[in-house]
Amino acid sequence: MTTPSGRLLSLLSLLQARRDWPGESLADRLGVSRRTVRRDVDRLRELGYPVQTTKGPAGGYRLAPGSDLPPLLFDDEQAVAVAVALQTATLGVTGVQEAAVRALATIRQVMPSRLRHRVDALQVLAVPPTSSPATAVDPEVLLQFGACNRDHQVLRFDYVDKEGAGSLRRVEPHRLVSRRGRWYAVAWDLDRADWRTFRVDRVRPRTPVGPRFSPRELTDEMVADLVRPPGESTWPVLGRVVLHAPAGDVSRWVRPEQGTVISRDDTSCELEVGSWSWPSLAAWLLLFEEEFEVLDPPELVAALEEISGRVGRAVRASGDGTGTRSSPS
Repeated sequence: MTTPSGRLLSLLSLLQARRDWPGESLADRLGVSRRTVRRDVDRLRELGYPVQTTKGPAGGYRLAPGSDLPPLLFDDEQAVAVAVALQTATLGVTGVQEAAVRALATIRQVMPSRLRHRVDALQVLAVPPTSSPATAVDPEVLLQFGACNRDHQVLRFDYVDKEGAGSLRRVEPHRLVSRRGRWYAVAWDLDRADWRTFRVDRVRPRTPVGPRFSPRELTDEMVADLVRPPGESTWPVLGRVVLHAPAGDVSRWVRPEQGTVISRDDTSCELEVGSWSWPSLAAWLLLFEEEFEVLDPPELVAALEEISGRVGRAVRASGDGTGTRSSPS
């Protein structure tokens, strides 16, 4: 760090981010000696921050919670991250939008001028997908799921499924997921002895909560599979074309998670394939060096037209000599 004050801010930021820090790890992160870390910890204590010393072979520090804790400080990256999060992380939670706006205004008031200008430039608009408009949920229900997940306690609730049928459920909550404008709770259903996904807006918790449970293994990949509808593509864009090549030849180049190949006859096949963007999907199709027709959507046709225009301009520029690059002298 270039200045003691900057180093002190970084030390406080690290202590706020994690419960326990070995002294040696803090010294490595700050690029100073352990003795300097001890002096900086003493300065934080003088400023009123309750930094505790932890025992152990290496020794370390932790920032204790307390009602008399001085105001939290953010470094530049944290402040920008909070500003973005407050503008985008309120999907469908009733009453949270107004609170997020007030929180952002509060943080902005205490920022230095240089950082306030950076944050003001980040005017982010979170637009929910038109195919799945955001569904409002009660923040108290989210908090109830979160508390039972944290404390490993069974939750009972009334649930209404997509057919309108009601039931009483007993579950071990494990994860909350926000997806396409809706909130989902992933939990182990005790009565069905299997993982289940519940729309949070259809949940009405009952009290009191049930007994404690031991958490089950649940990876991020398992959560994604549970929340994603069967057969849904994970790619941001998905196109469908007729490719004039045998299905056997095409299928060798299409991974199962990328798309599907359906044979039409001995010389053509229907290909449904995903990619990161329409231009990248259009370019990928051209790699086959075979004729094809787009079945849908129009965005893929537009991407191919844009590539065609670029190729035409490149050919014309090469033909009249304007695209010739001079040799280095």
